Amino acid sequence: MKQFNVPYIYRSPLISAIKQERRLQDKLKKDFTPTLLDLGPLQIYLARHFGFCYGVENAIEIAFTTIDENPDKRIFLLSEMIHNPQVNADLLARGVQFLQDTYGKQLIPFEEITPDDVVIIPAFGTTLAIEKLLNEKGIITARYNTTCPFVEKVWNRSEQIAENGYSIIVHGKPKHEETRATFSHASQHTPTVVVNDMAETIELAKYITGENPAQAFYTEFKGRYSDGFDITRHLQQIGVVNQTTQLASDTQAISDYLKNVIIRHYALTAENIGERFADTRDTLCYATNDNQTAVTGMLETEADLAMVIGGHNSSNSSHLVELCEAQLPAYFIDSADRLLNQTVIENRNWQTKELTTINNYLPNRSPLKILITSGASCPDAVVETVIRKLAGFYGAEERIDTLIEKIS
Repeated sequence: MKQFNVPYIYRSPLISAIKQERRLQDKLKKDFTPTLLDLGPLQIYLARHFGFCYGVENAIEIAFTTIDENPDKRIFLLSEMIHNPQVNADLLARGVQFLQDTYGKQLIPFEEITPDDVVIIPAFGTTLAIEKLLNEKGIITARYNTTCPFVEKVWNRSEQIAENGYSIIVHGKPKHEETRATFSHASQHTPTVVVNDMAETIELAKYITGENPAQAFYTEFKGRYSDGFDITRHLQQIGVVNQTTQLASDTQAISDYLKNVIIRHYALTAENIGERFADTRDTLCYATNDNQTAVTGMLETEADLAMVIGGHNSSNSSHLVELCEAQLPAYFIDSADRLLNQTVIENRNWQTKELTTINNYLPNRSPLKILITSGASCPDAVVETVIRKLAGFYGAEERIDTLIEKIS
């Protein structure tokens, strides 16, 4: 796989050494057991896969290279490069300006953009409407486009489905940049609708069977269906694609549910289901799959708590928290600064995004066992600072340097 030139500030000697050792030991990526960092009174179990993925490293390299190559130009990011506060803060510090926030709210009017400016498309991609607007203003969007290739793969899959006459159901968070972009690209080719979760999928299915009155669809799914969507016709042949950072099990469950509804409603068999339901397979990216599977493997280890490190608006990080908290106390933090001391932590609720202070988060046990992973947009350097801070609470930070020497 291609190696990217990512700024050293995001690297970690500890994490790099661990990942390299695991790659050499497990070249086929079949071992999902965590890596034990035995720090005496503290035992940390690192997930087999975590941190920067291909798409994130690609986006960061393009962004920082663009800054270096255009010292005399104004540089804009369409929205956050990735969902990581440190990376976005670094870009802002280098003079980059954001045109929109993560929900599409305009921060700087497009009218202020000139053909001499540079506009970077973030890893999530963008809508066709925004791309057209920028191109008409003389901005060559393809030149500084960091859209993740795995997101583009979903767009290509959507186009293939559309060519065979299927409408598309996108499983994704409706306000997420990637979902908005995927919806835009899919709806260019075929009728498209977005569902957020299984509950909405069940309601959508009732329009397939006629259980819900057709007209109610346009209110219930307002803002989530393409222009000209005809609820009486456009759910008769469907395929499911997803926002690439969703929970794999959730997307599979949604796809299976809709498939079974179609089978029952149209009295189909396994042989002719393809007439009305497209075999889209799973359109999650490899990193999302690897990270989620690694957490599942990590959770087989007995531990006292788990920590997931990532930006609070990072979808893939949130799902890792969801997996962890189903089994043991789990905390969602974006940096070591959230560990106020050995007693108090600032924890982000992955669902509401509310930040709360929690006392006595580290149980009085010896050795204390903590599971740790991070999202695909979290720098390894941040993971190391969290580990070092935890180790410092137990007077074990020097053992980290010993570990680095041992495995390097």
